[in-house]
Formats: sequence, C-alpha cells, structure tokens
Amino acid sequence: MTNSPRQHADELHEHDRGLSHDLKSMLSRRRALFVFGAAGATALAACSTAGSTATPSSTGAAATTAETVSDGTCVAAAPQETAGPYPGDGSNGPNVLVESGIVRQDIRSSFGAYSGTAEGVATTIELRLQDLTKDCAAGAGMAVYLWHCDRDGEYSLYGQGITEQNYLRGVQVADSAGTVSFTSIFPACYSGRWPHIHFEVFDSLESAVAGEDARLTSQIAVPQDACTTVFAYDSGYANSVGNLSKVSLDSDNVFGDGWDAELATVTGEPATGMTISITIGVAEKSANTQSAPSGPGGGGGQPPAGAPGR
Repeated sequence: MTNSPRQHADELHEHDRGLSHDLKSMLSRRRALFVFGAAGATALAACSTAGSTATPSSTGAAATTAETVSDGTCVAAAPQETAGPYPGDGSNGPNVLVESGIVRQDIRSSFGAYSGTAEGVATTIELRLQDLTKDCAAGAGMAVYLWHCDRDGEYSLYGQGITEQNYLRGVQVADSAGTVSFTSIFPACYSGRWPHIHFEVFDSLESAVAGEDARLTSQIAVPQDACTTVFAYDSGYANSVGNLSKVSLDSDNVFGDGWDAELATVTGEPATGMTISITIGVAEKSANTQSAPSGPGGGGGQPPAGAPGR
C-alpha cells in the first residue's frame, strides 16, 4: 500500500467538497441480534418479546450465530466499553471526525491528504440501532463512527508505518430502519485481544462530525468460527491464527464480563465476502457505565511485535 500523501488534481474530489457536502450526502443500510434486555418494566411492557428466531449458520463457513430481532422486539442495551488507545476521535491524539470525507460507506481506503488501501478479506459490517429511550424504535438519524484494526493488527493513524493512513475509519447515518452499513475488511486478531470492532453512536451527524458527545462507545465481538475460516483462507492473517489460539471471549479484557449484547452474526464466504451483522440497543447516555478492564492495556490488549499497546 502507498503511504505518501495523495496528490491533488485540479478537479474537486468527492471527499474534498467540505463538511456541508458531507452533511447532505447521507443514506445508509442493514440487520440483527436478539438478547432480551432487562431495561425496566416500562420498556418491557412497551416492547413485544414475540417473533425472535435463531439465525441459521452461514452457508459453507459455519459462523457462530447470534439471534435476530423482529420489529417491535427490544434488545439489551449494549454496554459502554473502552475506545482503546487509538480511537482517532480526538480523545487521544488525532481527530479524524472533523476531517472532510469521514462520512463514507466504503472505509477500505484512506481519504483526504492520504492514499493507501487496507488489504484483507472483503467484509460488510452492518449495525441496526434501537433507541431504548423511545420504546426500542429504530435509531433513525443516529450517526455511527466505526473503526477497527487492519489485517496486521495495526490501527491507522497510530500503527507502525501507517501513521499517515486513515483507512478503516468512517461515519454513517442510520436510515429509517436504524441501519448503517460499512464496506471494510475482516479485522485481525492481535495478541491479547479477541477479534473486535470499535464504534461510537451519536444522536446526530452534526454531533459526530464535531467529534464530541458520543452517546455510546462500545465494541463488537466477532464469532470464533468465522475468524478461524477467514484466517485460514488468507495468508495475510497468518499471525491471527496463533493469536486466536491464545485468547477466548472469557479471557478477553473487554468481553470477559459478558458478551451477549456484543456478539455479532457472520455470514458469507472469504472468497466472495463476509457480512458481520448485529443489532445494538442504545440506552440514554447517563445509563452507559463502563466496567473496569479485566486485563492490561486499558481494554486494548498486547500489540503486534514492535508496535505500541492497543
């Protein structure tokens, strides 16, 4: 991949049209997980518990599945989790959220002043948001900032050799069904952490691109069977094979205290593309409290050789 800054041509590129263009460019996408949440008697009475069914395993690649959620069924609130040391949201160094071009569906390539594309198994990441403060209604209009490590277990803007890359980071706004979708790659498994995806939920796009006042910061756990299949398929994930064998959801310093509301469903095949899907219950901001990490690194785990901790 190329690490040099993007050469600017005379024409105006889509990602250089400015924030006002980004704010007008929004539409999003797809899907689901069921874990019955104890959100209080009022929420339980307001939301039907009927209609939830187990999602079948993925075709060919037998991915571990969560359960889907039907319209009108509440999911449990996603727990507040650490953003880790490399969020790129201004809380620890660079703030990609204020950069024109961050609002995008395909996050595989860098944007703005940077060029370069993250290599790996093509993956669609789909989040369906439920607003638990509104009787589990679709979180239409909420904005999601999503980021994760590359095939080598490094994070753009921070990782060794990729401080001048900002790929695998992007913002989308939920459609009328509360769905956002990102085109990305399958995340690696680096030493000390279970394979995962970071995200922040904001009440609006305006809040997201201002880089402040996230309503929820959390993480998504990727099922083991899907990870095993992808890592065996693509030799670029070679280090992930050994790393995955040394960690479990139980031992992970983020998911070890429970992962029911954070475990995604994965479908597809590495050759044609994977899809990671989950429904996220978004509680009011004051209800989102974070438990202390159960291991070193502030919820980041140990880094690949030669890189700082995550």
